Amino acid sequence: MNHPGTWTTAVTEIQPNHVAVRGYDIAELMGNISFGQAVYLILRGELPDPSVGLLMEAILVASIDHGATPPSTLAARTVASTGANLGQSVAAGILSINRWHGGAIQDCAIQLGRIIQRAGKEQCKLQDAANAELADMKARGERMSGFGHRVHASDPRTRRLFELCREAGVAGPYLDAASAVEKFFEMTGKSLPINVDGAIGAVLAQLGFDPAVMNGVFMIARLPGLVAHVAEEQSREKPMRKIDPVHHAYDGPKSRTLK
Repeated sequence: MNHPGTWTTAVTEIQPNHVAVRGYDIAELMGNISFGQAVYLILRGELPDPSVGLLMEAILVASIDHGATPPSTLAARTVASTGANLGQSVAAGILSINRWHGGAIQDCAIQLGRIIQRAGKEQCKLQDAANAELADMKARGERMSGFGHRVHASDPRTRRLFELCREAGVAGPYLDAASAVEKFFEMTGKSLPINVDGAIGAVLAQLGFDPAVMNGVFMIARLPGLVAHVAEEQSREKPMRKIDPVHHAYDGPKSRTLK
């Protein structure tokens, strides 16, 4: 609808005693859809089926936290150590999610998209397109985002995410392109398997997400972890402590399973 001179939004409608997200009554959504489905709905405008909702849940769980050393966690805990409140400290962490922290999700999706487009344009196999694209990137001094990891030789989150993607029936060219990139690195003598950021980028692109919102999905996922770290910093540590970005130790619960 057109409302000249009025600031409009197509996201959520607010009326007295009524809240509708993308046209759906929020009270009806509550208890009937998962948070993953709700995130998909508000970003894409339509409700996904339950299997895609489960895939979205897995993406959010996969990125909920990664220990004490990521830049967002270091920033949040450092600000908390100065006496800042929860909101200020968590905001510092969110502001640290940018091109080089979390941004590999968006960049990988765009780069995989270029490989897919090249295969179509040149009418060649996806592997040949990946080989050519990566060679061109190397010549330009660019690096492929979302592959390799400073800690994990084989990221367990990636394997599970791709399993759920196949179970949901949405595996396709972006996952195939990711596999082609891995094979390229193997052929050149490097072991650079896709990491969780790259996997999330591939899956979100496969689901039709705009790369421009992919960093936002990572922010949504990481937020609970930042809250937990800030709360721990405020309750366990002395103010203005020196936070070492390298040396840290885990002292939480021992390994346990869901069953």
